Amino acid sequence: MTERQPSESRRQKDRPWLMRTYAGHSTAEASNELYRRNLAKGQTGLSVAFDLPTQTGYDSDHVLARGEVGRVGVPVAHLGDMRRLFQDIPLEQMNTSMTINATAMWLLALYQVVAEEQGADITQLQGTTQNDIVKEYLSRGTHVFPPGPSLRLTTDMIAYTVSHIPKWNPINICSYHLQEAGATPVQEVAYAMSTAIAVLDAVRDGGQVPQERMGDVVGRISFFVNAGVRFVEEMCKMRAFGRIWDKITRERYGIENPKHRRFRYGVQVNSLGLTEAQPENNVQRIVLEMLAVTLSKDARARAVQLPAWNEALGLPRPWDQQWSLRIQQVLAHESDLLEYDDIFEGSTVIETKVSGLVEESLAEIDRIQEMGGAMAAVESGYLKSQLVASHAERRARIESGDEKIIGVNIFETTEPNPLTADLDTAIQTVDPAVEARVIASLQAWRDTRYQPPFNHPRPCKALERLKEAAKGTENLMEATLECARAGVTTGEWAGALREVFGEFRAPTGVSSAPVAVTAEEGTAMAKVRRKVDLTAQDLGVGKLRFLVGKPGLDGHSNGAEQIAVRARDAGFEVVYQGIRLTPEQIVDAALAEDVHAVGLSILSGSHAQLVPDVLERLREAGAADIPVIAGGIIPNADAEQLRAAGVAAVFTPKDFDITGIIGRIVDEIRKANKLDPLEVPA
Repeated sequence: MTERQPSESRRQKDRPWLMRTYAGHSTAEASNELYRRNLAKGQTGLSVAFDLPTQTGYDSDHVLARGEVGRVGVPVAHLGDMRRLFQDIPLEQMNTSMTINATAMWLLALYQVVAEEQGADITQLQGTTQNDIVKEYLSRGTHVFPPGPSLRLTTDMIAYTVSHIPKWNPINICSYHLQEAGATPVQEVAYAMSTAIAVLDAVRDGGQVPQERMGDVVGRISFFVNAGVRFVEEMCKMRAFGRIWDKITRERYGIENPKHRRFRYGVQVNSLGLTEAQPENNVQRIVLEMLAVTLSKDARARAVQLPAWNEALGLPRPWDQQWSLRIQQVLAHESDLLEYDDIFEGSTVIETKVSGLVEESLAEIDRIQEMGGAMAAVESGYLKSQLVASHAERRARIESGDEKIIGVNIFETTEPNPLTADLDTAIQTVDPAVEARVIASLQAWRDTRYQPPFNHPRPCKALERLKEAAKGTENLMEATLECARAGVTTGEWAGALREVFGEFRAPTGVSSAPVAVTAEEGTAMAKVRRKVDLTAQDLGVGKLRFLVGKPGLDGHSNGAEQIAVRARDAGFEVVYQGIRLTPEQIVDAALAEDVHAVGLSILSGSHAQLVPDVLERLREAGAADIPVIAGGIIPNADAEQLRAAGVAAVFTPKDFDITGIIGRIVDEIRKANKLDPLEVPA
């Protein structure tokens, strides 16, 4: 009997990618408990979600932080919070990703100091700070400072980590949110690569890193990408990314070592395509999207985090996050995926698609370079207007049925869903009392940081040193570390830099976005335009005026922008001032512009506090007759409470027909002004 040969499938398996869950909520203590529980379930890295005040450089008691504390992530206001966040988690053994951008330097400084207190060798720290400010200007909205100073913060961090924390990825160039904002695969590749060029040019020309160490810089640049449900195209996109990165780093920066030129990326699969309708379908969407970044060995992600099936409904529970982790574990440990070389090698279909993406992306990169690079293209509004236009085209395809979404615009009939039988328990809720507790803790920190057991030096000296460094040219990381050790708060650190650098309001892209939906006779848009015109005539005004507002710190402006563009195309005069407004500012604008309706868009969960605040201020101003419409990720119970408080209509992600929403807004304007309902014939 011949000796049995080992089968091909028994060859040495590749090591799985890092498995993460994007997590953090309520308080540092609650998040620490969640992290330790997830690590015990087999998660192999941490991915920290910070709340919006932390992301935008405000303390929890700032006026703009109202309703946002602990909602979409963990509040970290000072060194004490960071200690509690990682208590009993040895940072020297951990790989930690921190989704933080404008305040990335501050959070890395806090992380380093906590690691030092644990006795860690900081040269061994591994992880990533996202630190991609360009996509914040374009899609996510947590920017603070203007492009120039923001780029300086990024390059200072890169120079510091290369010398002091060499295993750290100081920037994670993030095209994820570009796709969420409507980017095509070509735009996602081109805009991310243009950002990388802007950063690497600034490091090369800044003089802090010698030319012979540029390979070390390039080798620590990582990317964070999105993978949509068109998984063949998405997999080809990843191969195109790698090919273009290799070309740019070799030709533009002279990087000879192929290890330094390797395209290193992590991924969160697409949340934009998750649906509120029939949310159980999101599970198969997530699996398909994960395959796009794992099937191809030559373009496989280094780290993967998956959203949960119910993220279009609200904050996932620990069980939902466990389900997403188990999806990864089944693929990595039960399937034979990791036993083979690249299974697409030699495919003419794949090669043709990849070559096309490379060619188109390089052409768009050249176009951006001719404008002066990514920063110039941000400031001119070019990049933002392109994304708004792409997103408008996508929305139009969904509304027309050209792009099919199961359960939304096709196959809408469904059996009762046991997963969502009680919608209010199908998601995690953040206790509204958390905010008061966090603020009390912050005030206690401010009052006691100089006293035992902390004995921090008074922070004013550290903050003055930070401002002096910001006015000059020295690397800001050392001054920031001094602030961290002195017990400075997030708001104090960012406030000091705001004094020197100023703040920045990014272009909205709304006014320059082209028309996405035509108003030919007989179309839905034509009917809505007719309703808008007739209502304006009935009210004796030239045009109906509609204010679209983004109260609080939620920077996800895609929905607000699409409503604003469609209202404009329907004949409204639209007032849209962008993100990060207080209820007071929104009401002041509504009165000054004499608007006929106010639309409020909030995805962060702060609607329960901020929307009633707007209503109350309108009543106090004698303008209670202006209808207020709310949109966002709003659970059923909250929607009922908002309507009871006086909100005219509530729209959530399941309401995909934007033209229909605009028609409803006209109906509410007529109702508020005691005009008869208007039936416009087809």
